[in-house]
Amino acid sequence: MTAPLVTLHPAAVAAGLAGIGLAALGLLAGRVDIAVLGTPFVLLAVLALARPSRDQPQLDITDDLTVNLTGLAGQVILCRLTSPGHRGQSLLISGDQADFALLSHSQRTGPRPPVRLDWQAQSRLLTRSGPVETTMAPDAVVLPSYQPLTAVPQSSRVRGLTGPRDSPRPGDGLSFRDVHPMAAGETRRRIDWRVTARQARDDVVWVRGSYATGETVAMLVMDSRDEVGPDLNDWRGLSPLRIDEPTSLDLARHAAASVAHALIDAGARVGLCDLATNRRLVVPAAGRHQLRRLTYALALSHAIGSPKTRLRPPQIPRDAIVYLFSTLLDDQSVGLVTMLAQAHQVVVIDTLPDVRPVAEIHLELAWRVTQLERAARLAKLGAQHVPVVRWSGPARAGARQRFLALDRANRRRRP
Repeated sequence: MTAPLVTLHPAAVAAGLAGIGLAALGLLAGRVDIAVLGTPFVLLAVLALARPSRDQPQLDITDDLTVNLTGLAGQVILCRLTSPGHRGQSLLISGDQADFALLSHSQRTGPRPPVRLDWQAQSRLLTRSGPVETTMAPDAVVLPSYQPLTAVPQSSRVRGLTGPRDSPRPGDGLSFRDVHPMAAGETRRRIDWRVTARQARDDVVWVRGSYATGETVAMLVMDSRDEVGPDLNDWRGLSPLRIDEPTSLDLARHAAASVAHALIDAGARVGLCDLATNRRLVVPAAGRHQLRRLTYALALSHAIGSPKTRLRPPQIPRDAIVYLFSTLLDDQSVGLVTMLAQAHQVVVIDTLPDVRPVAEIHLELAWRVTQLERAARLAKLGAQHVPVVRWSGPARAGARQRFLALDRANRRRRP
């Protein structure tokens, strides 16, 4: 059931009272012109009372912030749009039916901030108005985008019997290994007739050997224990983070999505785990469906309260390469890398945003101390031969070449 437009607009009430006042004043003063002057105002009030009421229009907001308005015949809609981090916008809509899109400019990913639309239906002559209604946009998640990468390092350990990567063990692959005498179990299609004819001794048949193929495994580890922006004043947690600037977690989501795209395109099995919950969010798998699962899980990752002490690293498959996305703001991340590097290849992606200078002297001193501590952690990672890729500001543009160089060096070291 919809509410009828039964509320008289204050303008119509004021017009009626003004018309009656002018007519009474004209009659008392014997001035016909004054009485006639109040006639239009009286007619406007009578029209407002006599005009039949209409049903309240219907307003719906879809997931993509498209507003559908129906039942607007002879009415106008006054709207007020509000959303955290945005300036309020006022809209005036008229017509029989209207569909329009709400624009929300944001650099943030993850759960979308609530969008509220307060609206009121009024007649075209502004003589009647309906109640003020509030419509909330459905909850939605903004998925992180990705940056195309030429290649990223993969694990030197290959699992399985088939896949896009060469294994160090012999098997049915395409990469040449050697030429050796035919043994039991080898098929005739592998016979190298040229070598066999050239040897021509002792009736020995020579076959071409190849390396087996398999697939690699990679684990994306999100250090979502904290979330900071480029403004040091927001690090105190007294004000909400701005929506027009990506935070460290937004950068981590973007970097992880980019690495996941490159790994999935190369045929690797990719999984995801979170340090904030110490849980494996996505089990390693391959394919485009796995990529969609990873992207959605990355969008849902968020900081949970204050950073907690982790006594042990997350569970990682033994033959997996680890990509850690962290701000490196505490020693726990370096300790985690030290433990993981004992059994895995580790690549660290630095997701701390480029911090803007501040005028407050105490914040400036605190930031200098933090920079020195981060420099010590980066030096410790360098001493452990753990590569670090910067993913913020101008450094993000060079991440593609950085990953390509790491992949080439990793292939040279592969047995």
